[in-house]
Amino acid sequence: MKCPVCGKDCVSSAQEILDILPTIFLPCSGCSVRMLDKRVPLSDLSYLPPCVCGKRFIDEVFAHLYVIMVEQGDLKKTDPLYAVGSPLIHPGFAVERPPFLPEKSLVLLSKKVTKETALRMVDEVPEIRGVVRSGDFTPGLAHLNFNAVPRVYELLAGCDVRADVFPFRSGALVLYKQQSLIHIEFPRGNDPKIRMIEQRVGPRLVKSFVDACCGVGTLGLAAACLGVDRVILNDAWYASAFWSAFNLEVNRQALRLSRIRIFEQYRDLKRHPVVRDPLKIAETEGDQVIEVYQGDFRLLHRVLTIRPELSVIDLFDKKDLVANDLILKEWKEKIGGEVFIP
Repeated sequence: MKCPVCGKDCVSSAQEILDILPTIFLPCSGCSVRMLDKRVPLSDLSYLPPCVCGKRFIDEVFAHLYVIMVEQGDLKKTDPLYAVGSPLIHPGFAVERPPFLPEKSLVLLSKKVTKETALRMVDEVPEIRGVVRSGDFTPGLAHLNFNAVPRVYELLAGCDVRADVFPFRSGALVLYKQQSLIHIEFPRGNDPKIRMIEQRVGPRLVKSFVDACCGVGTLGLAAACLGVDRVILNDAWYASAFWSAFNLEVNRQALRLSRIRIFEQYRDLKRHPVVRDPLKIAETEGDQVIEVYQGDFRLLHRVLTIRPELSVIDLFDKKDLVANDLILKEWKEKIGGEVFIP
């Protein structure tokens, strides 16, 4: 599949990802392990190359990155190893032990990396997929303020599109996103929100489901994979809406679809990053009907043609309990059906 960010073949179907999952981060008999204390500097400023199998222990990869950042002046020799940044493996799933990384399997988030250093990392460190300059904030639309311009991280080099794998009772979802634009939601192996969807969709199998703040589609697509006939996904942030639509194609084999239509390209959606009036981004045909909208979930009643049996409103900020109750009350009045905030 063609990647909408870099244009290369760095995106695979869900089944292709699931097929490689059992062994992708396992070592061969010749792989070496050097456990490093991330709280202290790298004392010898050295690193080992990848094994002949093409993999390298994650600590060794970080040693390589540390050396580059010291040489470039992004880090001092007295900085601890963890100052390099945060690793996000591709594909992301709950691993039992530190991984041995193959080529193009790591997106680095770093607050200290520069553009020149990032380019060097992508060129010299085979495990690096992309390098992102991060910050002390959550990228994207983290609050219900449609007048503010959402802040995002900056992709400095490579491609930061990566997938996470979320298991559920009858299979697994593979969800891609551009990491510089989307908050981190790394799989834990037993994800409470997905368990809630499984319980509420239940053996009686609700016929219609709305994921009102869908992100990249986790809960809505989980409901669809569980067999719900009619699913609506919605998010006001353009990157979330687009990747929800894109992930329909990624997980197509698990769905009962004959056709998927995505109406706007990624670059076109960027022109209206936050939308209030719901705009249809994608729709499907087949035994299941799935629609994706970009818009304010509080206005979704204007475009819904069904009264959903079950809706989930997965707000990013759930601290204001009074506001949450008002949101649920308004949803029941305008749309109806069972609704919950996970």
